[in-house]
Amino acid sequence: MKFVDLHEDLAYSNQMGIDVIEGDHQSSLKLLRNFDSLVFASLFPHVNTRDERSDLLTSMYGYTTHSTTFSWELLMDQIKFYLYLERKGLVKVIRSREDLSAPVTKLLLSLEGADVLRDYTDIYILRELHVRNLGLTWNYDNKFASSCMSRKDYGLTSEGEELVKLANSLGIIVDLAHAGKRTVMDVASITRKPVIVSHGNVMKLKTHRRNLDDEEIEAVVRTKGVIGVTAIVSTLREPTLQGLVENLRYIGESYGWEYVSLGTDFLGIEKTPEGFDNVLKVNDLLKYVEGHEEEVLWKNAMRVIMANMV
Repeated sequence: MKFVDLHEDLAYSNQMGIDVIEGDHQSSLKLLRNFDSLVFASLFPHVNTRDERSDLLTSMYGYTTHSTTFSWELLMDQIKFYLYLERKGLVKVIRSREDLSAPVTKLLLSLEGADVLRDYTDIYILRELHVRNLGLTWNYDNKFASSCMSRKDYGLTSEGEELVKLANSLGIIVDLAHAGKRTVMDVASITRKPVIVSHGNVMKLKTHRRNLDDEEIEAVVRTKGVIGVTAIVSTLREPTLQGLVENLRYIGESYGWEYVSLGTDFLGIEKTPEGFDNVLKVNDLLKYVEGHEEEVLWKNAMRVIMANMV
């Protein structure tokens, strides 16, 4: 069975000492071998620290978390890890459309937050390093765009507009997970390619800064993009498999089944929804999206990948 997951934290978890090759914690290459899988493999070059920002994030998320600083060296280390996995024959890093048919687990390298970039022209370097998905923000505002955690949602800056335009021309997907509402609306108004929200849920079902309201969902849909429903329990009305299904069905039935996918955030979350504790439980979703299994599991995400690739 084909399966695309729009967000997993393989490299970061490896650095935290979790076995992401043969382990059983949420996801691993061993578990992913049960599918013909393609994973948006996160690059999260953030160094944890504790300060007032971490206190604020903890209050927003409902569990203890950290604030971070950003490291180009850490970004290089995480890319090196994915290339190491490829040299071992365990994965194929996506560089071109031909790689999408590789007979092993496929990784589409995905930078979570543009904070590490010095200016928008650094995206040329990302392209050479085979990064094919760019999240504009994580939980902090930056020189390109405002985050969902912003106290002043200013949207895209002029440099952010240039970053989006370059991403479009270079075949790099723009990812609006963690983005503020004005950022979502600004990007949707200028992008020439479909965008994604790699891991986020529905504000109408659960009020949470990480969730999308109907206007934001409509904006993503207008670009012909896709939203990856996620397993972050604090973003679900009910912290269960059914809570996850509720978000899938809301987007599918309200906006069209061609615009919804999965972005589990496995290996990046402390707690999983009841009944959805690892990637194999994707199989349990199928009966709840009967008739739309292929769209949700892989077709929608693959459509956006193909539309962006150059």
